[in-house]
Amino acid sequence: MTRSSRARSPSMTQPSPDAVELRGITKRFPGVLANSDVSLSVRAGEIHALMGENGAGKSTLMSILYGLHQPDAGTIALHGREVSFTSPAQAISTGVGMVHQDFALFPQLTVTENVIFGREPIRRGFLSRKAARAAVASLIDKHELRLRPDTRIADLPVGLRQQVEILKLLYREASILILDEPTAVLTPAETSRLFGVLRDLAAAGKTVLFVSHKLQEVLEVSDNVTVLRDGEVTARGATSSFTGPALASAMTGRAVDLDRTYPAGSPGKVVLEIPGLTVYAGEIVGIAGNGQAELVESITTGVHDEVAHVPESRSEVGSAPHAPLAANLAVGFQRRLANKGFLRPSAIREHAGKIIARFDVRGTGSTMDTLSGGNQQKAILGRELTHGAPLLVVEQPTRGVDVGAIENIHAQLIAYRDAGHGVLLVSAELSEILALSDRILVMYGGRFVAEFDRENADPGQIGLAMAGGAR
Repeated sequence: MTRSSRARSPSMTQPSPDAVELRGITKRFPGVLANSDVSLSVRAGEIHALMGENGAGKSTLMSILYGLHQPDAGTIALHGREVSFTSPAQAISTGVGMVHQDFALFPQLTVTENVIFGREPIRRGFLSRKAARAAVASLIDKHELRLRPDTRIADLPVGLRQQVEILKLLYREASILILDEPTAVLTPAETSRLFGVLRDLAAAGKTVLFVSHKLQEVLEVSDNVTVLRDGEVTARGATSSFTGPALASAMTGRAVDLDRTYPAGSPGKVVLEIPGLTVYAGEIVGIAGNGQAELVESITTGVHDEVAHVPESRSEVGSAPHAPLAANLAVGFQRRLANKGFLRPSAIREHAGKIIARFDVRGTGSTMDTLSGGNQQKAILGRELTHGAPLLVVEQPTRGVDVGAIENIHAQLIAYRDAGHGVLLVSAELSEILALSDRILVMYGGRFVAEFDRENADPGQIGLAMAGGAR
């Protein structure tokens, strides 16, 4: 893998205290050592990537820097001055801001109203809408963001909503920006635009902490990288000194095949037939383009006994976030886990334990929402595969999942296919569709416009069809 170069700002070459210095950070939760003696140094004007598998301790470490958690041991220094935060409000007042995976925006309010919320400009005792709009418009122009002050959040695509979150931090004069898995819900084009924004911010002297598990993105956008595994630092250094396989090995502790190809399936009987689409047992059919959400809804509505479904939204559709993990894994298995009409707690625990072990679900807290996003994904996928339905409809199977888990999930999908099931795969990652699919169908404008078999699946032609250029 290669990494594109980025011009360094003058501030990065001047000797000065590090913008962020974490020393010997240790954090324990009940039954879990999340961070163990972790140290991290980041300069001003630097994009620093923090990598690791799901549950490696990345988010915990950044939550400590942001004041959401307090360390059991260790110190934090910003620009050479030791600090101690007991709340995010304290961190923000010192110039530290964080963009979480789940955006905290009011959909019915405008960009300006969201940005100034909690820090409104007051003139003579009243909110000055003119001053607010002017301040937001000035920041948008300064950082060349693709936003308009008066647009409602509900009318913005997800990539621009993320820019609003970044704009909120800039409005609060944050000099240290933490982005937790910022590309998890972005398209490739939106990711590219985000990287442009981050490079501009770093060039202006801002410090960016980029939390990710995506190898190519880290190699492309970051200056330096720190890798965590099981709460400990396993690698650190200039990003240009690492290869993709080296980072993957540091994350997982083993060699990872990043370019694995799988043998073709053996199609059998029809498991799904609708106008324009047929799926056979023993094959994976990939769907690329737009209109997938409506297609999936039409397939999965009212046919749960015949179709297992891994939805795009883990929290809104795929699980009950505040319910125990074991209860979430029991959904759809109630009859098997009951005796004389009553659910058996021991059977539920045993059932959950098998899925947790098979799919390497880590950090198994008391409720679903205590798991990292990647581990929630592994749990939901494991539950649906265990159903053994004739057809599995899986949306974004590896979104928010680290490289080691991606390898495992892909192998599980292939095994499910080879066991005689049909798989309908929807993914924003064209590389994932190309790696797994026996056939690829492309949608444009809500209808199928092209079909490619495994041997003739050319990324350029597929991309052309996705853009409406198919003949």
